[in-house]
Amino acid sequence: MTSRPLRVLVPLLVLTQSCTSAPVRPNAAEAARATGAGEYTLAKDITVRRIAPGVWMHTTLSDEDFGFVPANGLIVEDGDGSLLVDTGWNQQQAEQLVDWAASSLGKPVRAAVATHFHDDRTAGIPVLVARGIPVHGLEDTVRIAGERGKPVPSRAFTEVATLGPLELFFPGAGHAPDNIVVVHRDSQVLFGGCFVKDAAAKDLGNLGDAVVSEWPASLERVQARYPDTRIIVPGHGAPGGPELLNHTRALLR
Repeated sequence: MTSRPLRVLVPLLVLTQSCTSAPVRPNAAEAARATGAGEYTLAKDITVRRIAPGVWMHTTLSDEDFGFVPANGLIVEDGDGSLLVDTGWNQQQAEQLVDWAASSLGKPVRAAVATHFHDDRTAGIPVLVARGIPVHGLEDTVRIAGERGKPVPSRAFTEVATLGPLELFFPGAGHAPDNIVVVHRDSQVLFGGCFVKDAAAKDLGNLGDAVVSEWPASLERVQARYPDTRIIVPGHGAPGGPELLNHTRALLR
């Protein structure tokens, strides 16, 4: 595929439709409660934790019949603004994350990215678009989301893009045909999303849209492109190091 660099100035379980969360509060600074050094609880289903300088991991819970399912994303500081990686399970969660970034972090979200078309990555897109926040996604994510009636990213890219301090990279299919990884090179943090499994995972999870035959080669491309990665954030579960790529490879075997 042809790369078209883009510069912006300004879970291991079945993925389902949006869930019901705690009501949105008008002031995120009042809603956020510090629970430890660099960690905040925004609501009963949203936490935000600092994992590197300027990089925050958000975890949202889906309240479904099979239980609460945590999904990870990022908020990355970019000058006097920030970038949102994945939206949470529903529009209420996306709204609370954006409010927290503006009111508590003091860095309003300028742009966002969806790492593939599943609900835990895209469900909050309507909130972002309504606020004039561009949402970037792989061309295939835009296409598949539209075909399946999911919220659609408002900006498309092919294979590789630059979004502020982030690099967006499509390594090939794996968990989904359109999964990308997002890398913050300054801190050597790689957001693998559902393409990477956490250390506690015993299997590959939801394979409904997976391309298992291509997944190993896609992992190799990530390892080759980002050999200096220190922290890897999976789509679900605890962050780890480069061993998470090897663990995912072992599960594939």
